[in-house]
Amino acid sequence: MGDMFERTELLLGKENVEKLKQARVAVFGVGGVGGFTVEALARSGIGTLDLIDDDVVAESNINRQIIALHSTVGRPKVQVAAERVKDIDPDCQVNIYQTFYLPETAAQFDFTKYDYVVDAIDTVTGKLMLVEQAKAAGTPIISAMGAGNKLDPTAFRVTDISKTKVCPLAKVMRRELKKRGIDHLKVVYSEEMPLTPIKEQSTSEETDSITPGHGKRQTPGSISFVPSVVGLIIAGEVIKDICAK
Repeated sequence: MGDMFERTELLLGKENVEKLKQARVAVFGVGGVGGFTVEALARSGIGTLDLIDDDVVAESNINRQIIALHSTVGRPKVQVAAERVKDIDPDCQVNIYQTFYLPETAAQFDFTKYDYVVDAIDTVTGKLMLVEQAKAAGTPIISAMGAGNKLDPTAFRVTDISKTKVCPLAKVMRRELKKRGIDHLKVVYSEEMPLTPIKEQSTSEETDSITPGHGKRQTPGSISFVPSVVGLIIAGEVIKDICAK
């Protein structure tokens, strides 16, 4: 591995660096949160990354997504992210799936092949399916709760879904998971009260539903230093858990 991960080895040790090299992590959603998670996982030496997202880079992503540049606007996010990973670590194997994770696409993924799953998608239906599929496979999963309409990156916490409060998305997930017999899920959530956007944008790529069923939610506001922090927190949890195995 040369000298690329020598500083990592000073902290984690040779054995753990090898564990990371042998690990396969799936990141569902490579936007504001997921993009920074992918970045940190690649720079930590994860050997195989599966990237799942059907979206393309939009100009409105540039304020907060690490893969979003004027030069990447209009390109599939998974392709841009994969190129960035390979530029960071040419030895990393990257598998890309240009698709949204939904109940109708869930069968494409064998969760028993993953050492860890990252849920960084927006739709509740998809998030619930991810958790169910990961739990059935016995694969660790961590889910990002609401990062939109937040301004305080220090308010984010890592905890079990049963201990969350304030966050509207966590409340919905907690209720829906309980209906499915799932009481525990590692999540990153914020105790900051969501702000109300000053005005609703008429068009945006972020129009996923925050509640089960149909209908669209108001486009959330977002800024550079919030989803990035969430993504890095998630990556840290993944690395620590893999090394602890």
